[in-house]
Order: sequence, then C-alpha cells, then structure tokens
Amino acid sequence: MEDQREPYHKLIIFLSVIIPLAVAILFRIPPVKGYDFTFLPPIYASINGITAFLLMTSFWAIKNKKRFLHEKLNKICIGLSSAFLVMYILYHMTTEPTPYGGQGIVRGVYFFVLISHVGLSVVVIPFVLFTFSRALAGNFERHRRLAKFTFPIWLYVAITGVVVYLMISPYYRA
Repeated sequence: MEDQREPYHKLIIFLSVIIPLAVAILFRIPPVKGYDFTFLPPIYASINGITAFLLMTSFWAIKNKKRFLHEKLNKICIGLSSAFLVMYILYHMTTEPTPYGGQGIVRGVYFFVLISHVGLSVVVIPFVLFTFSRALAGNFERHRRLAKFTFPIWLYVAITGVVVYLMISPYYRA
C-alpha cells in the first residue's frame, strides 16, 4: 500500500534517477551538429543567479510568515531550475565540451567547485521534489524538516552554478 503522505513518491524516485542518468549519457555521446546553442551558458548561469536570489527571498518570506509569497517563489524556482536543465541539455547536446584552461591553485578550486556543484545537483533533485510534494500535500511539519536540508543544498548548487560559469567562460570557443 502506497504511503498517503508521499503521493508522488514513485514519480520523484523515477525523476531523481532518470534526470542524472540522461545527463550522464549525454556526456558520452558526440554532439549533434548543425545547431548553435552557444549563446545559452550566460542565460542559464543567469537563471542560476536568479534562482539563488529567489531562494533567499523565499527563505526570508517564510521566516516573516509570508506563506503565499514563499510558495510562489519556490514554484518559480522549480520552474527556473527546469528551464536551466532544458537549456543545459540543449547546449551540451550540440556543443563540444569546453576544457578548463586555468592553472595552479585556481584549477584546483575550479574542479572542487565543479565536482561539488555537479554532485549536489544530483542530490538536490529528490530533496526539492519531496520537499515540494510535502507542502502540496499540506504536510508542513515534514516539509519544514526536509526544507532545512533542501534549502542550503539548493542554494549552494544555484550559487556554484554561477561560479562555475564565471570560471570557465573565458575558455569558451568563439
């Protein structure tokens, strides 16, 4: 019998597996030629920045008992994260990877930020979806308990997405 507290449990697990798997497969196949989506990285980096700002605003809203604003902002953040994912996939399906050209300590910092960003971007998917589904179900106590973990991870992923872009952008091909 399915747990009524998690009505979307199976869908969330499915999405949490299929999204990272699809992205991983994407990096194993050659890019599709004939399309130019090289304009997307600054757009999806900006989306990450906007998401970070809106997440912080949403946190402020709930702390100030502005539940409706909190809900709307989080829905926007989920929409922005979805748009990011679509653009990220389009770009990487059609463009050769850009090698990082920095040297020395900056290179180590870049790869630390990149690896933590990528790893946590996978981890945050079920966190966001379960946190959101608990709110939709009206289970606010369980929503709050999980949001304490979801918020900092999601915020870190959004901010480091911008940092990764800023660090690699000088090496994009013209």
